[in-house]
Amino acid sequence: MSKNVKLSDMARPDDEPLLHLENRDLMPLPPPLDDPAKDHDWTPLSPQVRQQFECRLDDTCAVSVPKPKSREEERQLVEKFLAGLDKLFIKEDNWSFLQPLVLSMEHCARCQTCSQACHIYEASGYSELYRPTYRSEIVRRLYYKYVKHGGLLAAFQHGDIELNWPLVARLIELSYRCNLCRRCAQTCPLGVDNGLVAHELRKLFSQEMGIAPKEIHEQGSVLQLKVGSSTGMNALVVKDNIAFIDEEMTEKTGIKVETPWDVEGADVLLIHNAGEILAWPENPGAFAIILTAAGIKWTLSSELAGYDAINYGLWYDDAQFARVALKHAEAARKLKVKKIVLGECGHANKALSVVADRVLVGDHNVPRESAITLLHEIVMSGRLKLDPSRNDFPVTLHDPCNLVRLMGVVSPQREILHKICPQFREMEPHGVDNYCCGGGSGFAIMSGHNFPDWRFHVSGRKKLEQVLKVFADCLDPSINKYVCAPCSNCKGQFRDMIAYYDLWNKHRIGYGGLVELIVNAMEDVKPGFIDWEWH
Repeated sequence: MSKNVKLSDMARPDDEPLLHLENRDLMPLPPPLDDPAKDHDWTPLSPQVRQQFECRLDDTCAVSVPKPKSREEERQLVEKFLAGLDKLFIKEDNWSFLQPLVLSMEHCARCQTCSQACHIYEASGYSELYRPTYRSEIVRRLYYKYVKHGGLLAAFQHGDIELNWPLVARLIELSYRCNLCRRCAQTCPLGVDNGLVAHELRKLFSQEMGIAPKEIHEQGSVLQLKVGSSTGMNALVVKDNIAFIDEEMTEKTGIKVETPWDVEGADVLLIHNAGEILAWPENPGAFAIILTAAGIKWTLSSELAGYDAINYGLWYDDAQFARVALKHAEAARKLKVKKIVLGECGHANKALSVVADRVLVGDHNVPRESAITLLHEIVMSGRLKLDPSRNDFPVTLHDPCNLVRLMGVVSPQREILHKICPQFREMEPHGVDNYCCGGGSGFAIMSGHNFPDWRFHVSGRKKLEQVLKVFADCLDPSINKYVCAPCSNCKGQFRDMIAYYDLWNKHRIGYGGLVELIVNAMEDVKPGFIDWEWH
């Protein structure tokens, strides 16, 4: 199918997808993945899935929107969409994001500067459907037609577009073809934020229509608010897991590790992404070793929300976001800690350190800090005895979008790596110009139907290219290589993408966090903290 999809195609009444991508259509990859014929085939959607769910966009199904059973149900869904669209532009309903949203609606110059900044648009082989302004232009035309009631004059000035259920159904899926990395917004000379437009659409679909991917709603924020963690672990299970991690770390490092719980008045309340406890236990273990060795009075909280730093609402639903943020702050308030320190998770840092400022007031406005800046202070102060020769293997750094581009935490992690990793090398571009890992905005945990194929082939493709290029001189499988990704969400994407392309077995490209490298370099720790074989 043609990649030059027109805006009017979104309202096409047939069930045929607007776009069908194949490997030969995509951005070429460098060696050793430079042969499209040897790339993974895309998983086709089954006839049963096509019959049950809306799959009209691009032969990929991420959200699993049930097909309406009648024309009347379609009409009601369109009316709900319009009601939600109107609320996005009412101050009382959307006071926190109204101003930048209106700016993005009314001041886009259509210069397409943002398009060259979008990793998804480039990776897709420049498919029009994934151009950052494509989605926004649809919303913009609907805004002038239905919110501003512009009539024929608005249609002449800004362009008209038909509104029907097929358009809404495709727009639901299209709102989940953006990582919300905001690279487009950083590039725009006017500050138009197409990532925000995608986020606001997701919010509309969730809060007004009850539509969201099950991985980030039912299995995400709902489960987190119910039991305290999106993993399903309650406080007792978490404590048992942490106790086991402490034992493992003590045996592995030769240093007594004992995680403190519910220490009132502690200097630091550390909040981890609960996924670390299950998937990467060496990460919370490394934090315990570093904070204790540095002489910091720290604690974890047994409050249900106190141990899971992630906030799924950030990606799709402001109400869910606020509920989780308040639970985080309440746990800290009860313990009277001096500050919250958020572990290695970019989304968690953005959620509680930046966006939560809109809802955390009074006693709930507990000081918050990224673990990266605290780790920098510890390492650079000389409180740890470090031997860089223990990390004498190729290391590169992935910049989590929310931590780096949004929050400006750029130098601390680099100064640490320069100090403890003799073979540290940068990806290009890096820092605030970095590319998303491809797992941002919930993608790393979204695995319905054939969405993982799209995630690896398209949204993760630019980061895959960067990794292959930065290690181009040492792809030999006899050399262990380390992608430092100080973010749980990013690590999940790297884990899955490395497995998808078999990069560990064939080229010894591994991944991990920053704290693991710090502990691996500590002279008081038994050599070999990083266990290469677990990859």
